[in-house]
Amino acid sequence: MNLPNKLTVMRVVLIPFFVFFLLAPYFEGYGNYIATAIFVVASLTDMLDGKIARKYNLVTNFGKFMDPLADKLLVCSAMICLIEKGTLAAWIVIVIIAREFIISGFRLIASDNGIVIAASYWGKFKTTFQMLMVIVLILDIPNPVFQMIGVILTYIALILTVISLVDYIAKNKDVLKEQK
Repeated sequence: MNLPNKLTVMRVVLIPFFVFFLLAPYFEGYGNYIATAIFVVASLTDMLDGKIARKYNLVTNFGKFMDPLADKLLVCSAMICLIEKGTLAAWIVIVIIAREFIISGFRLIASDNGIVIAASYWGKFKTTFQMLMVIVLILDIPNPVFQMIGVILTYIALILTVISLVDYIAKNKDVLKEQK
């Protein structure tokens, strides 16, 4: 278990704490800020683990598989919580989560054929914008400009989600052809 993989596991471990502080009624006025701090730390581990893995040649199949999964767990948990809080429309979350299930299915088929598919740049852009969207929506600062930034980030994240899905399927369509 190298450092990048430990950072990925740490991201998964932070998720229940993030959800607790975001949804628990015990931290009136402060829960969102604590949750945001946890989410930012978890999101930064995503950037950090990849840079360390590539720089020091510590890329592993575990990391290629777990890193995108950890991102999905973090972001999907956040978006589901934002539905609960009435901050994000369920249909947007359904589209985003559907993309994640489709990609996970592709990865499963690929792994059955001994192929590990790493995240693409579109997928990384998508994850970055989803994380930015989540941060802005959790903070929910009552300012019209800030609110508009939240709306813009939401639609950029949604568009990148669809683009990354199409790109992923186009680049990996051969994985499906190998199935008989």
